[in-house]
Amino acid sequence: MGKRAEAFLTIFAAVFREYQSRLGDRIDFEDMVNRATALVESGRYQSQFRHILVDEFQDISTGRAKLIQALKRQHPDAKVFAVGDDWQSIYRFAGSDIHIMRNFGAEFGGTYAGAIGVHRTVDLGRTFRSVDKIALAARRFVLRNPAQITKTVIPAGETDEPSIRIAWTRRDTGEKTLNDAVAALAATEGKGGDKPSILILGRYRFLRPDVGQLQRQNPGATVTFKTIHASKGLEADHVIILGADNAKMGFPSMIVDDPLLSLVSPEAEPYPNAEERRVMYVAVTRARRTVTILTSEARPSVFVEELTKESEFGVVVPLETQKHTHTCPVCGGRLLHMAGKDGRDWYRCEHVKLCGSRMPACPACGVGLPTRSRTKRELVCSDCGDSQPACPSCEAGWLVERRGRYGAFLGCVRFPDCDGKAKLQKRS
Repeated sequence: MGKRAEAFLTIFAAVFREYQSRLGDRIDFEDMVNRATALVESGRYQSQFRHILVDEFQDISTGRAKLIQALKRQHPDAKVFAVGDDWQSIYRFAGSDIHIMRNFGAEFGGTYAGAIGVHRTVDLGRTFRSVDKIALAARRFVLRNPAQITKTVIPAGETDEPSIRIAWTRRDTGEKTLNDAVAALAATEGKGGDKPSILILGRYRFLRPDVGQLQRQNPGATVTFKTIHASKGLEADHVIILGADNAKMGFPSMIVDDPLLSLVSPEAEPYPNAEERRVMYVAVTRARRTVTILTSEARPSVFVEELTKESEFGVVVPLETQKHTHTCPVCGGRLLHMAGKDGRDWYRCEHVKLCGSRMPACPACGVGLPTRSRTKRELVCSDCGDSQPACPSCEAGWLVERRGRYGAFLGCVRFPDCDGKAKLQKRS
């Protein structure tokens, strides 16, 4: 793989030698698995087991699978019983290979009446944790990847209240948004009348907020933080997911594996963000009652866009945000409402670097955005209802009075992106 690989091997060799030196005569966990497999395959160890039970099977690695296969081969009547959930396979970086579970019959199945790979699957579809609006939405979300094994899910209960909410953040409002979310959830009642439990989850450790301060501010609730990977097996009344942004260190993570890792890692999946989608599934299903997802309003992650665009997920977006979100006339993205320091708000395209389109707010109320009416001759503000004369050259702009070399005239508010103009009517 060229000079880059040679440089890596030079560094790795030094690290490996030091590791082996510190290990000395001891063995590590992978040594245990590999040596045990060699003992079974050589016959030096004779297995007494006819029934082999494997828990957390979605985390199986190639090395551990070889040990199970070696044990099974010693006895033609040996049976393997595996318990796992491929929807929660999130440890590829540690060697877990989801393809082993997806090909269970070929890897561990038996032989019967001339058929090979014979096995049976039993769904454990009942969840004793999440209500229907979480459990069923999470099921639909993870099954967008057709390679995931389809399972029926029976939720822990039903609710008429929205269970998954989006909370928009901006560069300087993330902390306040989190504080407001925790305070609102802390005011609810927990299971059996106890304090409600709030589990804050982050894709990375650096997202950890000041949990102590949040706890002091909200003594009526129990507030904790975990990374999503560390939260497996945990549950809480309410879950808050941080940093669901479209960024390199966002969620889904956009960090690309080094090509050298392909030499030692399980085969990557072709479906985009396959494992990250399962990480999101794990995060959402830690909740019993509600999930709040904090995401950048300007750069929401592809997961958030998917959840908000499809009504089947039942995700709630703040009404004020919906009211003040419009389509960019240049690129078709979203025009986001921005508060102006001078009291007059404005709108800018979410694609700041690629588009950069800007629009002033309504000249009458300074908050809403005038949009085309049915008559096409005027634009009507979404907030106050005031009307503005439509630009003759574009669909999004309206005319305002300007002064030029030859005096006053009406020009498009989107100038210089649009040079639409009209004569100023003289007042009688």
